[in-house]
Amino acid sequence: MSFIINRKKNTAHEMGKKLDMNNIPKHVAIIMDGNGRWAKKRGFIRTLGHRAGMEAVKRVVRASCEIGIKYLTLYAFSTENWKRPAEEVNGLMDLLIEYLGREINELNENDVKLNFIGDLSKIPEKCKIKIKESEEITKNNKGLTLNIALNYGGRNEIVNAVKKIGKSLLDGKIKLNDIDEQIIADNLYTAGQPDPDLIIRPSGELRISNFMLWQSAYSELWFSDILWPDFDKNHLLEAIIDYQKRNRRFGGI
Repeated sequence: MSFIINRKKNTAHEMGKKLDMNNIPKHVAIIMDGNGRWAKKRGFIRTLGHRAGMEAVKRVVRASCEIGIKYLTLYAFSTENWKRPAEEVNGLMDLLIEYLGREINELNENDVKLNFIGDLSKIPEKCKIKIKESEEITKNNKGLTLNIALNYGGRNEIVNAVKKIGKSLLDGKIKLNDIDEQIIADNLYTAGQPDPDLIIRPSGELRISNFMLWQSAYSELWFSDILWPDFDKNHLLEAIIDYQKRNRRFGGI
Protein backbone atom coordinates (compact mmCIF):
# COMPACT_ATOMS: atom_id res chain seq x y z
CA MET A 1 0.00 0.00 0.00
CA SER A 2 1.37 3.41 -0.87
CA PHE A 3 0.21 6.97 -0.50
CA ILE A 4 0.91 9.42 -3.31
CA ILE A 5 2.14 12.77 -2.05
CA ASN A 6 0.42 15.60 -3.87
CA ARG A 7 3.00 18.35 -3.71
CA LYS A 8 1.89 21.97 -3.97
CA LYS A 9 3.10 23.96 -6.94
CA ASN A 10 6.18 26.13 -6.42
CA THR A 11 7.46 24.04 -3.50
CA ALA A 12 11.09 22.97 -3.37
CA HIS A 13 10.20 19.30 -3.47
CA GLU A 14 9.66 16.93 -6.34
CA MET A 15 6.06 15.88 -6.91
CA GLY A 16 4.76 12.38 -7.20
CA LYS A 17 6.95 10.61 -4.65
CA LYS A 18 5.47 7.63 -2.83
CA LEU A 19 5.17 7.06 0.87
CA ASP A 20 5.12 3.42 1.96
CA MET A 21 2.31 3.25 4.50
CA ASN A 22 3.62 -0.13 5.68
CA ASN A 23 6.92 1.40 6.75
CA ILE A 24 5.95 4.47 8.74
CA PRO A 25 8.38 5.23 11.59
CA LYS A 26 6.65 4.56 14.88
CA HIS A 27 8.52 7.34 16.69
CA VAL A 28 9.75 10.57 15.09
CA ALA A 29 11.73 13.13 17.09
CA ILE A 30 12.43 16.67 15.91
CA ILE A 31 14.98 19.22 17.09
CA MET A 32 13.04 22.40 16.36
CA ASP A 33 15.72 24.88 15.36
CA GLY A 34 15.99 28.11 13.41
CA ASN A 35 13.28 30.34 14.88
CA GLY A 36 15.71 33.13 15.73
CA ARG A 37 17.43 33.08 12.35
CA TRP A 38 14.05 33.01 10.60
CA ALA A 39 13.05 36.17 12.47
CA LYS A 40 16.41 37.89 11.91
CA LYS A 41 16.23 37.32 8.14
CA ARG A 42 12.93 39.20 8.13
CA GLY A 43 13.95 41.96 10.50
CA PHE A 44 11.62 40.66 13.22
CA ILE A 45 12.26 40.24 16.93
CA ARG A 46 13.08 36.67 18.00
CA THR A 47 9.73 36.24 19.75
CA LEU A 48 7.97 36.45 16.37
CA GLY A 49 10.22 33.67 15.15
CA HIS A 50 9.11 31.48 18.04
CA ARG A 51 5.49 32.31 17.30
CA ALA A 52 5.99 31.30 13.66
CA GLY A 53 7.64 28.13 14.92
CA MET A 54 4.51 27.31 16.88
CA GLU A 55 2.56 27.30 13.61
CA ALA A 56 5.03 24.74 12.30
CA VAL A 57 4.31 22.62 15.38
CA LYS A 58 0.60 22.64 14.50
CA ARG A 59 1.32 21.59 10.91
CA VAL A 60 3.62 18.75 11.90
CA VAL A 61 1.31 17.42 14.63
CA ARG A 62 -1.61 17.35 12.18
CA ALA A 63 0.51 15.65 9.52
CA SER A 64 1.79 13.08 12.03
CA CYS A 65 -1.78 12.19 12.94
CA GLU A 66 -2.72 11.82 9.27
CA ILE A 67 0.28 9.64 8.45
CA GLY A 68 -0.15 7.38 11.45
CA ILE A 69 2.96 8.17 13.49
CA LYS A 70 2.42 6.89 17.02
CA TYR A 71 4.98 8.99 18.92
CA LEU A 72 6.23 12.47 18.09
CA THR A 73 8.84 14.13 20.33
CA LEU A 74 9.50 17.85 19.89
CA TYR A 75 12.58 19.45 21.46
CA ALA A 76 11.03 22.69 22.69
CA PHE A 77 13.40 24.02 25.38
CA SER A 78 16.74 22.62 26.47
CA THR A 79 18.49 22.77 29.82
CA GLU A 80 20.96 25.13 28.13
CA ASN A 81 18.29 27.52 26.85
CA TRP A 82 18.11 29.24 30.25
CA LYS A 83 21.26 31.08 29.13
CA ARG A 84 19.14 33.12 26.74
CA PRO A 85 17.89 36.62 27.68
CA ALA A 86 15.17 36.51 30.35
CA GLU A 87 12.76 38.34 28.06
CA GLU A 88 13.05 35.63 25.42
CA VAL A 89 12.72 32.80 27.95
CA ASN A 90 9.62 34.38 29.51
CA GLY A 91 8.17 34.88 26.04
CA LEU A 92 8.68 31.20 25.24
CA MET A 93 6.92 30.14 28.45
CA ASP A 94 4.01 32.48 27.74
CA LEU A 95 3.81 31.13 24.20
CA LEU A 96 3.60 27.58 25.54
CA ILE A 97 0.69 28.55 27.79
CA GLU A 98 -1.01 30.24 24.85
CA TYR A 99 -0.50 27.21 22.60
CA LEU A 100 -1.91 24.78 25.15
CA GLY A 101 -4.90 26.98 25.86
CA ARG A 102 -5.69 27.48 22.19
CA GLU A 103 -4.95 24.02 20.82
CA ILE A 104 -5.91 21.61 23.60
CA ASN A 105 -9.44 21.04 22.31
CA GLU A 106 -8.25 20.18 18.79
CA LEU A 107 -5.53 17.93 20.18
CA ASN A 108 -8.06 16.14 22.36
CA GLU A 109 -10.58 15.78 19.52
CA ASN A 110 -7.86 14.21 17.38
CA ASP A 111 -7.03 11.66 20.09
CA VAL A 112 -3.59 13.17 20.80
CA LYS A 113 -2.06 12.38 24.19
CA LEU A 114 0.17 15.15 25.55
CA ASN A 115 3.24 14.14 27.52
CA PHE A 116 5.88 16.54 28.80
CA ILE A 117 9.40 15.24 29.36
CA GLY A 118 12.31 16.97 31.07
CA ASP A 119 13.05 18.51 34.47
CA LEU A 120 9.81 20.38 35.02
CA SER A 121 10.78 21.42 38.56
CA LYS A 122 12.38 24.63 37.23
CA ILE A 123 9.51 25.58 34.96
CA PRO A 124 7.40 28.60 36.07
CA GLU A 125 4.40 27.62 38.18
CA LYS A 126 1.89 29.03 35.69
CA CYS A 127 3.34 26.70 33.06
CA LYS A 128 3.25 23.70 35.40
CA ILE A 129 -0.46 24.29 36.03
CA LYS A 130 -1.23 24.39 32.29
CA ILE A 131 0.95 21.36 31.62
CA LYS A 132 -0.79 19.26 34.28
CA GLU A 133 -4.18 20.39 33.02
CA SER A 134 -3.33 19.48 29.42
CA GLU A 135 -1.92 16.08 30.35
CA GLU A 136 -4.98 15.33 32.45
CA ILE A 137 -7.39 16.25 29.65
CA THR A 138 -5.63 14.02 27.11
CA LYS A 139 -4.40 11.18 29.33
CA ASN A 140 -6.83 8.57 27.99
CA ASN A 141 -6.27 9.31 24.30
CA LYS A 142 -4.96 6.45 22.15
CA GLY A 143 -3.77 8.19 18.99
CA LEU A 144 -0.53 10.13 18.64
CA THR A 145 1.53 10.57 21.81
CA LEU A 146 3.02 14.06 21.62
CA ASN A 147 6.11 14.38 23.80
CA ILE A 148 7.15 17.97 24.40
CA ALA A 149 10.71 18.11 25.71
CA LEU A 150 10.84 21.06 28.10
CA ASN A 151 13.90 21.95 30.16
CA TYR A 152 15.26 18.76 28.66
CA GLY A 153 18.85 17.60 28.31
CA GLY A 154 19.96 14.11 27.33
CA ARG A 155 22.84 14.00 29.81
CA ASN A 156 20.63 15.32 32.59
CA GLU A 157 18.07 12.65 31.78
CA ILE A 158 20.69 9.91 32.13
CA VAL A 159 21.97 11.40 35.39
CA ASN A 160 18.43 11.41 36.79
CA ALA A 161 17.96 7.80 35.69
CA VAL A 162 21.20 6.78 37.44
CA LYS A 163 20.05 8.48 40.64
CA LYS A 164 16.70 6.65 40.57
CA ILE A 165 18.42 3.33 39.93
CA GLY A 166 20.91 4.08 42.70
CA LYS A 167 18.09 4.73 45.15
CA SER A 168 16.42 1.45 44.20
CA LEU A 169 19.74 -0.28 44.78
CA LEU A 170 20.21 1.34 48.21
CA ASP A 171 16.62 0.53 49.15
CA GLY A 172 17.20 -3.11 48.29
CA LYS A 173 14.61 -3.16 45.51
CA ILE A 174 17.17 -4.32 42.97
CA LYS A 175 20.60 -5.95 43.01
CA LEU A 176 23.70 -4.67 41.21
CA ASN A 177 23.54 -7.45 38.63
CA ASP A 178 19.91 -6.56 37.89
CA ILE A 179 21.01 -3.33 36.23
CA ASP A 180 20.86 -3.69 32.46
CA GLU A 181 19.84 -1.62 29.45
CA GLN A 182 16.15 -2.23 30.08
CA ILE A 183 16.32 -0.94 33.65
CA ILE A 184 18.06 2.20 32.43
CA ALA A 185 15.41 2.68 29.71
CA ASP A 186 12.67 2.16 32.28
CA ASN A 187 14.02 5.09 34.31
CA LEU A 188 14.24 7.59 31.45
CA TYR A 189 11.57 10.20 30.73
CA THR A 190 10.44 8.08 27.77
CA ALA A 191 9.92 4.91 29.79
CA GLY A 192 7.49 2.57 28.04
CA GLN A 193 7.96 4.24 24.64
CA PRO A 194 9.94 2.94 21.67
CA ASP A 195 13.18 4.68 20.81
CA PRO A 196 12.90 7.20 17.96
CA ASP A 197 13.25 5.60 14.55
CA LEU A 198 13.93 8.94 12.92
CA ILE A 199 15.41 12.16 14.30
CA ILE A 200 14.93 15.28 12.20
CA ARG A 201 16.97 18.45 12.54
CA PRO A 202 16.18 21.46 10.36
CA SER A 203 18.14 24.74 10.18
CA GLY A 204 21.38 23.43 8.68
CA GLU A 205 23.02 22.35 11.94
CA LEU A 206 24.57 18.87 11.88
CA ARG A 207 24.45 17.78 15.51
CA ILE A 208 21.92 16.39 17.99
CA SER A 209 22.57 18.95 20.74
CA ASN A 210 22.17 16.81 23.86
CA PHE A 211 18.88 15.35 22.60
CA MET A 212 17.76 11.80 23.46
CA LEU A 213 21.33 10.56 23.83
CA TRP A 214 20.40 7.11 25.13
CA GLN A 215 17.36 6.63 22.91
CA SER A 216 19.09 7.67 19.67
CA ALA A 217 21.63 4.81 19.61
CA TYR A 218 20.14 3.42 16.37
CA SER A 219 17.98 6.30 15.22
CA GLU A 220 18.19 7.38 11.60
CA LEU A 221 19.19 11.05 11.30
CA TRP A 222 17.82 13.50 8.72
CA PHE A 223 19.16 17.03 8.37
CA SER A 224 17.79 19.91 6.35
CA ASP A 225 18.67 23.56 5.73
CA ILE A 226 15.01 24.59 6.14
CA LEU A 227 14.40 26.80 9.17
CA TRP A 228 11.82 25.43 11.59
CA PRO A 229 9.10 28.07 11.01
CA ASP A 230 9.09 27.05 7.31
CA PHE A 231 8.87 23.33 8.06
CA ASP A 232 5.65 21.73 6.83
CA LYS A 233 4.03 18.42 5.92
CA ASN A 234 6.02 18.14 2.69
CA HIS A 235 9.30 18.32 4.61
CA LEU A 236 8.11 15.69 7.07
CA LEU A 237 7.11 13.40 4.19
CA GLU A 238 10.44 13.99 2.48
CA ALA A 239 12.28 12.94 5.63
CA ILE A 240 10.15 9.81 6.02
CA ILE A 241 10.57 8.86 2.36
CA ASP A 242 14.34 9.14 2.79
CA TYR A 243 14.09 7.05 5.97
CA GLN A 244 12.19 4.35 4.08
CA LYS A 245 15.05 3.99 1.59
CA ARG A 246 17.53 3.10 4.32
CA ASN A 247 18.51 -0.38 5.45
CA ARG A 248 18.37 -0.48 9.25
CA ARG A 249 20.67 -3.30 10.33
CA PHE A 250 20.99 -2.50 14.07
CA GLY A 251 24.56 -3.81 14.05
CA GLY A 252 23.74 -6.87 11.93
CA ILE A 253 24.60 -7.66 8.32
